Amino acid sequence: MAKEKQVFFCQECGFESSKWMGQCPSCKGWNTFCEEKITVGTRKQSDRRAFVVPTSILEVVSEGETRFSTGLEELNRVLGGGIVSGSLVLVGGDPGIGKSTILLQMCRNLAQQGQKVLYVSGEESLSQIKMRAERIGQFTKDMLLLCVNNLEDVEEYLSKDKPKVIIIDSIQTIVAEDISSAPGSVSQVKEVTARLMQIAKQKNISIFIVGHVTKEGTVAGPRNLEHMVDTVLYFEGDGKAGFRILRAVKNRFGSTNEIGVFEMTETGLVEVANPSKVMLDGRAENTSGSVAVCTMEGTRPIILEIQALVCQTSFNIPRRTSVGFDYNRVNLLLAVLEKRVGMSLAACDAYVNIAGGMRLDDPSADLGIVYALVSSYRNRPVDEGLVAFGEVGLSGEVRGVSSVEQRVNEAKKLGFSTCIVPKSNLDSLKKIEGIRIIGVSNIAEALDYI
Repeated sequence: MAKEKQVFFCQECGFESSKWMGQCPSCKGWNTFCEEKITVGTRKQSDRRAFVVPTSILEVVSEGETRFSTGLEELNRVLGGGIVSGSLVLVGGDPGIGKSTILLQMCRNLAQQGQKVLYVSGEESLSQIKMRAERIGQFTKDMLLLCVNNLEDVEEYLSKDKPKVIIIDSIQTIVAEDISSAPGSVSQVKEVTARLMQIAKQKNISIFIVGHVTKEGTVAGPRNLEHMVDTVLYFEGDGKAGFRILRAVKNRFGSTNEIGVFEMTETGLVEVANPSKVMLDGRAENTSGSVAVCTMEGTRPIILEIQALVCQTSFNIPRRTSVGFDYNRVNLLLAVLEKRVGMSLAACDAYVNIAGGMRLDDPSADLGIVYALVSSYRNRPVDEGLVAFGEVGLSGEVRGVSSVEQRVNEAKKLGFSTCIVPKSNLDSLKKIEGIRIIGVSNIAEALDYI
């Protein structure tokens, strides 16, 4: 006989406990446990399903992925070439970053192509959605709106009609009636996502769900929500800044390193076809502490400006600040400069910033950060026509990086005259006319050129 029992779930990571705890042992969050009731019962002998026979992999017939365009080239790039039919995509980001805007623009493009699109909103009324849609552009009759909070209402509509794409905005507002917990709880989010996945696979409908992001930067609700979907996209960038970065964190049908760059305008998000040129606009001339580096985001090379400011400290302990780059990595490079080059930085504050609101995880930016720090410390500008990249080790060596030829060609296309690369990459690098290529093996040798 089925019975109810009370359990406690962590709202951040989904950890389950039989009693309330102040701190979650999994994600270390405080006061994140909430009480929920679940039904527990034993399965009868007659309820057991029939035995399923496994199939040999040699007997399985592979079918090619069916993709269709979103009408936004940057979004197509992040998705791996377009929307895969029957896929479930999670779009996360801070409030006001542009999640609903880009999905509305995608719906507009699909509707203009003659594809039927269903936009399900549990947060806004029909008139509010229409108000936002009018700012983006003209829509066609194939754009359908449904303002409900029950998943059963969506399933009832799908039993009568079959749209090409469904947008769920947002997953925290949709509830399943057979789950007694409140909207947005762990049980509701897991159950609704699981049923949406069944709908996507059984009916071959592409579904996009919007997920709210917590202050830690993760999708609100259990972390296994990310494991349940096919693709996870995150919007990055400051809500007050003009540029937005759409990054694929997980993608079963494409690369997880691709990014899309957009600019927020009054009429919606505008694609940025050449991010390198946009990121370098407004770069100060003849100023110390400014260096251009070339990083790889998936298959796309992007040139960014790294800014550094090193000055005498007025505190007992010097300050170290990093914006857009790993703070611990900056401390590591400062220690390498002190030990291997002999620079006295213990009495100096150091600030590092990636211009344009980008975030870098690529270790190839190490050499550029070293150049920017030394340039600011000595108050000597670096040549504006120079671009550098390479990973710096603890012994001061400059290690090789990938996709060197693509990086150099990007620097040449933007008019840079000199490119400093790791010496270990020179053997695999073809001769490129119109740009001077210099190979360095350690930071002492690299600093001789500036």
